[in-house]
This record gives sequence, structure tokens and C-alpha cells, in this order.
Amino acid sequence: MRWFQITLGAAIVAIVAFFAFGLKVRGEPQPSSGLAPDFTLITFNEETIRLSQLRGQVVVINFWASWCIPCRAEAPFLEKTFRDYKNRGVVFIGVDWSDPEPDARKYIAEFNLTYYNGPDIGTKIGQLYRIRGVPETFFVGKDGNLYGNALGPITRDSSYMTHAQFIAKLDELLEK
Repeated sequence: MRWFQITLGAAIVAIVAFFAFGLKVRGEPQPSSGLAPDFTLITFNEETIRLSQLRGQVVVINFWASWCIPCRAEAPFLEKTFRDYKNRGVVFIGVDWSDPEPDARKYIAEFNLTYYNGPDIGTKIGQLYRIRGVPETFFVGKDGNLYGNALGPITRDSSYMTHAQFIAKLDELLEK
């Protein structure tokens, strides 16, 4: 009985701490400038990507999930743009957020995504960037600093970020 009480008490403390941390993070603004929060992502192809090792290149970090309808709307554009820019010093990183791995792999195959994609184990990367949902995209310059983000889908006529605005952002960052 004593073991059960200790375990129950520890579980309650852990749950309260988890929610308190969530409320604290929720109240903080998202990073939009300064050095981009560093992370390591192990891709679905077993490659290890560390953001800080990509300095000297423009990096697009896109948070997505297979169950996210707006993510599906932007996926073909992101893949096409990656193919157009990959030889110009632009790296795309897809961060699969809160998604079962088989569903994520089907999504990657469905849209023939060839850029880096990996799971956000424990939503740790999402917490670093304080994402509010998916899709969400962050832009990192060659210097490793953040240069804004798009909260919501990137589509031809999006109220969040249009295709033209996305391309303009990449071109701007390549010029810096």
C-alpha cells in the first residue's frame, strides 16, 4: 500500500509539473529572431541532422503532421521549392509532430518528399520553437539566426504566407 501511495504521489507531481511547464511555455512568445534554437533530428532514413552544423546555408524548418489537412495543401509546394533551391544552399527540414510513424512514412511517400524529415520525439523540437500547431515554418539564415516564421499553411493565396512571399523570403536570405 505504501508503494502505491508513493507512486501515485509522484505521478500527480509529474502531471502538475507537466501542465505548469506547458502553461509557462504557452505564455512565452515564439522565437522569431536571434540565434535559432539548436536541435538534433534523426530522420526517418536514420540520418542525424544537427541544425547548428548547417550554418552557412539557409534552413527552412517545417513542422507538419500526416493528419493535418493544411499540411497536405502545402506539401507539394514545399517539395517543388526544395528541389528548385537545394543546389543553391537551401536545406529543408521537415519535423513530424505528434504523428504515428507509419502514418508519417505514408505521408512522405504520398508527396514524394525528398528533403530531411524526422519525428519530433516527445515534441521537444516543437517546444523549443513554441509552435502553436501545424503547419508552421521557420526561416534560419546562413548566420544561424531566425528570420521569422509562417504560422499556418503556405499556399498560393494564403493569409499566412503565399508561395510568392515564401520564395521572396528564400531569395532574401540567400542574398544575406
